Amino acid sequence: MNFRKPALSALFVCLLGAGFSGIAAAGPNDPATLGKIRDAAMQSDWSYQRLEDMTDLVGPRLSGSAGGAAAVEQVAAAMRALGAKVTLQPVKVPHWVRGEEKGELVDYKGRPANITQRVVLTALGGSGATPAAGLTAPVVIVKDFDELKARAAEVKGAIVLFDVVFDQGMADRGLAGNAYGHGSRYRSTGPARAAELGAVAALVRSVGGATYRLPHTGATNMKDGQRIPAAAVTAEDAMLIGRLLKRGPVQMKLTLTPQILPEADTFNVIADLPGTEKPDEVVIVSGHLDSWDLGTGAHDDATGVTTSMGVLHTLKQLGLQPRRTIRMVAWANEENGLRGGNAYFQANKDKLDKQFAAIETDGGVGRTFGVQGGVRREAEKYFAPLQAALLPIGAGVFNRRDSASGADVHQLEAGGVPSFMPYVDTSAYFDYHHTPADTFDKVDPLNMKRHVAVLSALTWYLANTDDPIGRAPEQK
Repeated sequence: MNFRKPALSALFVCLLGAGFSGIAAAGPNDPATLGKIRDAAMQSDWSYQRLEDMTDLVGPRLSGSAGGAAAVEQVAAAMRALGAKVTLQPVKVPHWVRGEEKGELVDYKGRPANITQRVVLTALGGSGATPAAGLTAPVVIVKDFDELKARAAEVKGAIVLFDVVFDQGMADRGLAGNAYGHGSRYRSTGPARAAELGAVAALVRSVGGATYRLPHTGATNMKDGQRIPAAAVTAEDAMLIGRLLKRGPVQMKLTLTPQILPEADTFNVIADLPGTEKPDEVVIVSGHLDSWDLGTGAHDDATGVTTSMGVLHTLKQLGLQPRRTIRMVAWANEENGLRGGNAYFQANKDKLDKQFAAIETDGGVGRTFGVQGGVRREAEKYFAPLQAALLPIGAGVFNRRDSASGADVHQLEAGGVPSFMPYVDTSAYFDYHHTPADTFDKVDPLNMKRHVAVLSALTWYLANTDDPIGRAPEQK
């Protein structure tokens, strides 16, 4: 994801100066209706309660797990209770399970007798396994792929540590997605590249902020022939290893015993609020249901699912029926496969003209400033009434981008479906991301309400607009 500091468009500044004259639309998107939607969402704890249900009662929801299956049933039941039309779309997903994980520095220059040092680490999703008794090998630190290649002779037979620092300064200035993208590519492809050069295992410095000795997991992409053990170490332990290597060689004993089991059956949870005039045209509002197994996946992405559920609750509470069908989707398997988004795209690729717009929220619920929209530049002006309705809660920004899609709706956007996401402060998001600390208590209830208000107003607006927002800019 790519984030920038909020800025009001020149058009919106003009509208502010004019007191919003001339933007009061007739019909479902009139200011009064949008205001009612905003206010109802800001006064409701329904989504926050569903978040508590998901994180505290179900807990971790990695694809193929019992938690993943329980979450499907929980969300489907809540949507049926609202009167939505619920469909469970079958999806085959990877089933990787974590085993024992232990790292220990067993030899280094200056080591006192009988002393070893524990390394705090966690296996990466898709990691291979060490022998049950572990493996011991020298550690080689590299800062990038060029250095990996240059030191190929040292890499063979070694444990490679990709020591890439997460740039919190970028995150603090609205570029958290850029900082994460820089580090995560070493997690995603680094172990496979190390395997090609003969490494016996690979480690990555955890991709995230808040250096409180928390390991950040995530997926790594390796084929069966190159599936070496792979883990993320904490920032503190990466720095420790680096300091010790300046003194001399370092030997590590690594034990990882994950398993890759046969693929499992799960579902995308699809809940429809049928349209009254154009029921075959769909506006998606969504988040992904799966989470990593270390924490309870509160920000990533239980908030995305439960705030999307909150859209249907808000409209049902007000007795509002959209012109187009509003479709809440809880995606399966975003974290380690994107199988849910792919299954939906395959089922709808021949009728993308009926997918009017797609919203995905997968950046937590920090302070929400408005909306990011992947629409053509000339369509930006059509969102002024929505901006006006959200301004009283400090969420009146519309940030137009050529691409605003989340991972699950990326294929839809590439096929021309306009995509949207809430414009959220993510400066602290990667403090908890993929860690044991991503829990319910990290979610601010007021931020959650504002998030639901933005999603509800945006979804309703898209489901009822007559404006020609058109297809998304062409993807290259």
